[in-house]
Amino acid sequence: MNYCIELNDLNKSYERFQMQDVNLSIHTGYITGLIGPNGAGKTTLIRMMMGMVRPDQGEVKLFGQKTDVDHAEHKGRIGYVSDESYYYQQLSVKQMKKIIAPFYSSWNEDTYQMYEEQFKLPPGKKIKDLSKGMKIKFSLAVALSHNAELLIMDEPTSGLDPVFRRELLDLLREQLQDERKSILFSTHNTTDLDRIADYIVFVNEGRVVFHETKDALAERYMLVKGGKELLDNDVRRMFVGLRENAHGFEGLAERKAESERYFQDHGICENPSLEEIMYFSVKGSASHV
Repeated sequence: MNYCIELNDLNKSYERFQMQDVNLSIHTGYITGLIGPNGAGKTTLIRMMMGMVRPDQGEVKLFGQKTDVDHAEHKGRIGYVSDESYYYQQLSVKQMKKIIAPFYSSWNEDTYQMYEEQFKLPPGKKIKDLSKGMKIKFSLAVALSHNAELLIMDEPTSGLDPVFRRELLDLLREQLQDERKSILFSTHNTTDLDRIADYIVFVNEGRVVFHETKDALAERYMLVKGGKELLDNDVRRMFVGLRENAHGFEGLAERKAESERYFQDHGICENPSLEEIMYFSVKGSASHV
């Protein structure tokens, strides 16, 4: 199995946050979704992959090589899209592109012009005057114009309208027609990942909770709704997380087959969304409404 990213025994400490013993391998040729609540460590992980933050311990490998060997060469093979704008705000789109393009030996001007037209980017407009969505579109046009093998996307859809969000997801699928390309997609909008992700990495409190295929998650978890009379201490242990109210409960069960046999005649059993898996995994059994 080929991996485009490998994180080995990664540790990073801040005053109020610790990332501990992270081991993670991202498969080449697939879309991997990175999910977790605010402050879980998603952006810290991405910044360590990009060389923006150095880990306290452990190593980062990109394309099978340690990043401290030749990180500049690695960055030429990566397209990075963030919901933050790192460009010179006083420059126009055209001026900024002219500065960026020479850094990439594989820059394709025809490809950039195609995306500039497709995304309706205004070349004469200053970066500071672009909407958040337009800034993300510019970042995406740059990322897709130098034949990047790995797209790392940190909340790329946060400023996009629903129509372009769908277009973006289709565009990402097209990128994977080249099996050498890979996409790491961090987002709070888990419905995007429900549509396109192959693998899901769930991070919480600086740790990787799980890294599985989306299909495996569908086989592992079940959402159960029922009356509170069904809950006793043994039944409660079947759930990863529970939400209770005066009328009943809703919970995420991890052993799907066993839970379905137990609850099918007494409650409602459904396949959970990624958002529901994340919610109940984070809240645990302490969630009450």
